[in-house]
Amino acid sequence: MTSLTHTRLHNPLLHSVRQWLDSREIHNAKLAHFLCRAIPAQCPFERDLKLFGHQLFHIPPMCKLNPLYDQLVSLRFKALCYLADKCGEDVTGYC
Repeated sequence: MTSLTHTRLHNPLLHSVRQWLDSREIHNAKLAHFLCRAIPAQCPFERDLKLFGHQLFHIPPMCKLNPLYDQLVSLRFKALCYLADKCGEDVTGYC
């Protein structure tokens, strides 16, 4: 593991943000709907940017770039559960 990767994984601020996101509970339908729309259901696809048939650069999957991806997906799941279980809404449109 490189020192840069090691530093990113053990950053105290990042750890605090992860804990804060993990501890969030959803108690508001409007917020739950926003989270379900704003956070993608699956990791966005990686892409190759090409110009005239030549690859300019490669964009890795967003989940590989975002150190908070797992926490955001968990928050989205909590929002879906709130809408389905507490509000009785059909959430299939978000799946």
